[in-house]
Amino acid sequence: MAKLSLEDIADRDAIRNLIDSYAFCADTRNAKGQMALFTDDTIFRVFMDERQAEPSQVVNSREGLAPIFDALITYAATMHFNGQSKINLSGDTAFGTTYCFAHHLTIDDDGKKLMIAAIRYFDDFIKINDKWFFKKRDLKVAWIETKPLNI
Repeated sequence: MAKLSLEDIADRDAIRNLIDSYAFCADTRNAKGQMALFTDDTIFRVFMDERQAEPSQVVNSREGLAPIFDALITYAATMHFNGQSKINLSGDTAFGTTYCFAHHLTIDDDGKKLMIAAIRYFDDFIKINDKWFFKKRDLKVAWIETKPLNI
């Protein structure tokens, strides 16, 4: 394995912070903060079944992300757990894959339900003015589990 430079280490850390900031903003319902993590001309694609070749939803701008991120308010709570990431750097660009379990709690007249989505994010990153952004993000759902909660 090649020795990493201090700049590479700092870039990997900054990208991991970007990935974790996305989850933190989602869970704190900070849609504007979440949107700010993306370039103006971002591409955000959702694949509700990762085996499908065509996305279920495509957004082609940062502003277009607002309704997606705002929709999280329909849940009583969410909690995203990011797992391993594989990041490949190439100057001021990078690409990577991150694993996530996204927990979504619903409370209604029927009680409490927990939906857990197993997600893989496939990302293209870009560094602009020494700050990393999502240039493209593919959200691919591997599976979803929904169950009642008795608490």
